[in-house]
Amino acid sequence: MNLLKKPTSVNATLFPKFPPISRVTVLLQWASYSQLKVHWRKDRPLDDAIQVDKKWRMCSKVVKEVLNEPNQVIPLRYLEKRRNRLKLNVRAITFINQNPLLFDTYYDRIKPKSELVKFVRPSEFLSNLLEEEKRAYAENELLIVEKLCKVLMMAKNRVISVEKLVHVKREFGFPNDFLSSIVPKYPNYFRQVRVDEENSFLELVSWEEKFAKSVIMRRAEEEESLTGIRVRPSFVWKLPRGFYIKKEMREWVRDWIEMPYINPYDDASNLEPSSREMEKRMVGVLHELLSLSLLKRVPVPILGKFSEDYRLSNAFASAFTRHSGIFYVSLKGGIKTAVLREAYKDGVLVDRDPLLEIKDRFVELLEEGWKVRMEELRLRREAVTKDTESIVANDSDTQLQGSNEQI
Repeated sequence: MNLLKKPTSVNATLFPKFPPISRVTVLLQWASYSQLKVHWRKDRPLDDAIQVDKKWRMCSKVVKEVLNEPNQVIPLRYLEKRRNRLKLNVRAITFINQNPLLFDTYYDRIKPKSELVKFVRPSEFLSNLLEEEKRAYAENELLIVEKLCKVLMMAKNRVISVEKLVHVKREFGFPNDFLSSIVPKYPNYFRQVRVDEENSFLELVSWEEKFAKSVIMRRAEEEESLTGIRVRPSFVWKLPRGFYIKKEMREWVRDWIEMPYINPYDDASNLEPSSREMEKRMVGVLHELLSLSLLKRVPVPILGKFSEDYRLSNAFASAFTRHSGIFYVSLKGGIKTAVLREAYKDGVLVDRDPLLEIKDRFVELLEEGWKVRMEELRLRREAVTKDTESIVANDSDTQLQGSNEQI
């Protein structure tokens, strides 16, 4: 393992020293081209993939709300008061009834002499799933460590606010307690630095060279080992059927793709902020971040929180539409979400992260619960139907008996 070092600068090799006038001309030409955008068009399969995940994300949010409580129990009325913050569009008790395998309810007192109120706690099914989750995190601990290292290695000065990392832990598959379960366990990689009572940062202690290869570089190496032919690292740029770009944009894309790939782990401090090389590097960083995420997609506002850490331009979000053969921006749910196109086929995630096993088991538990709920509703409907038929039959018998008595 190498000590933390400053990576090799890419500026000297990828941005040649033009004469003053030529350099200005090149930058002005790039500035005009960088304003080009591809006409945005809805990609229904990718939108549908986001919509499908909406329900389990909401359920996951409510579960975490309960798990974060002392002893993992909460009065139902307290949970009800948090509906707006959780963006829960039904009453808390309705949500619990709709997902019967997630929680148990019971009566207890908030204070020793107070009245009995209904409490919510994880069900046995959910508790078993949480144990499976712990095992999955343990089995993939080295993957989590590598991801966390990579997130820091791409950052300016190899340091990021703890608050930001906690905010994206779900996107990258970090455990809820990664600051206490992972960080202290690997002091050779991580150091948490507290600035004051409210602010702390996570710092990379040592540079691991084997982590300093992007997904694109590893893919090129794999192809080279299979074919024996040298493969140049390059982005996969492909628009879905029915999408189009104008001629001038096609020419721009062709020239941009031909530019040498810039490793997002290399030092970019010497690159011109408005240069083509910085654009290439920025797209590389965004591609790598999405590749490290669980679902190969991240809400754009979340990425925006890291713009300074990763030296992203203020208008970084426009790169997603300008490079629409690499990315797709979904507007589903009123939130812009950047999606890595190459990770999906016909709206189905094919580049699956090992940590998705946790999400898959959670979805299975939800679906089993929905089946239980549907069966309960079916039995209730049958019971109501039988009761109605019984009442009608009794009324008929009564009327018939009355008629006989009159006769």
